[in-house]
Amino acid sequence: MTQTLVVKIGTSSLTQSASGQLALSTIATLVETLTQLQQLGYRVVLVSSGAVGVGCGCLNLKERPKKIAFKQAIAAVGQGRLIRVYDDLFTTIGQPIAQVLLTRRELIERSCYVNVSNTFRALFELGVIPIVNENDTVATEELKFGDNDTLSALVASVIHADWLFLLTDVDRLYSADPRLVQDAQPITLVNAEKIDQLKVNAGNKGSQWGTGGMETKLTAVRLATSAGVRTVITHGQKPGNLLKILRGKAIGTQFEPQPRSENARKRWIAYGLVPSGQLYLDQGAIEAICHQGKSLLAAGIIKVEGQFEAFDAIQLCDKQGQELARGIVNYSSLEVTKIKGHHSDKIAKILGYEGPQTMVHRDNLVVQESYKFWKPNIIPQS
Repeated sequence: MTQTLVVKIGTSSLTQSASGQLALSTIATLVETLTQLQQLGYRVVLVSSGAVGVGCGCLNLKERPKKIAFKQAIAAVGQGRLIRVYDDLFTTIGQPIAQVLLTRRELIERSCYVNVSNTFRALFELGVIPIVNENDTVATEELKFGDNDTLSALVASVIHADWLFLLTDVDRLYSADPRLVQDAQPITLVNAEKIDQLKVNAGNKGSQWGTGGMETKLTAVRLATSAGVRTVITHGQKPGNLLKILRGKAIGTQFEPQPRSENARKRWIAYGLVPSGQLYLDQGAIEAICHQGKSLLAAGIIKVEGQFEAFDAIQLCDKQGQELARGIVNYSSLEVTKIKGHHSDKIAKILGYEGPQTMVHRDNLVVQESYKFWKPNIIPQS
């Protein structure tokens, strides 16, 4: 059976640390490796960071900008340069590629989610390697994935990939940052049942040109493995290791996947949607949705925050604001504010029209247990 691979390479591996200029030898080796994998029968997707970093190099900027408008403008400069380099190298060895730019918006609407999946499937049938990046030039802050580690895990989930490779600036996961802690211990394999208990001293800052760090990679690991994708962290400057890993050699750190869930809609709600607001629940409602598998009713809502419309994604929280679940709401924030705390048989009288009896139906609700990766168990560096 043909296997699907998602390979994510970070800005720190694509660029030279001092100047931010492209590391062409690394990119050339990556291109050769991915083409060889394609020729061996694998379906390959490359998730590539670097647009903002390369744009900074083109404009001779000494550091990554902080304002979103400047990031978007610089990404527009860098993305063209980056895809041209990829196209030149892949074309030289006869491998067609496609550029796929994504924001969360493409995964918020169910129809867009399906269209993304169908596009990847068609590209595979055409023998094309998709090159994916976040569409920095149009993504606003609330729509951004935040880092391409998360993006790669979401893509792996959408296309039901078998493997996700996170290529970074260390050879594997360690108990602490080996660049700062001399006796940091390497971790070779993490069993599926141990991923949520994994504790490492993981820095949350990437290179000066990138946004990632080991914390974002562990978040991506939890996301991907929970969707049934075997995930590997390995060195970005040695792309040839991908072939060795697929042949069974113990290189990098491997994370065993959870059993693959067939409920794609639940996975879409948990992984793909950006919540537009919060509903705060009383203890009875918490018990009903978290432990009894029931829908959320208006009577259990004690507070509404944010502005949202019907069918938007929202977070369900306890009185202290701790997220317990997320789902797709049946009413707008204005409507929920009017009917919160009331029994369902009062809704029509309060609103003046008939509507659903539930605020969030259990089929459109995912409790926190299903997506622990959103809050990884990591000891932050002091």
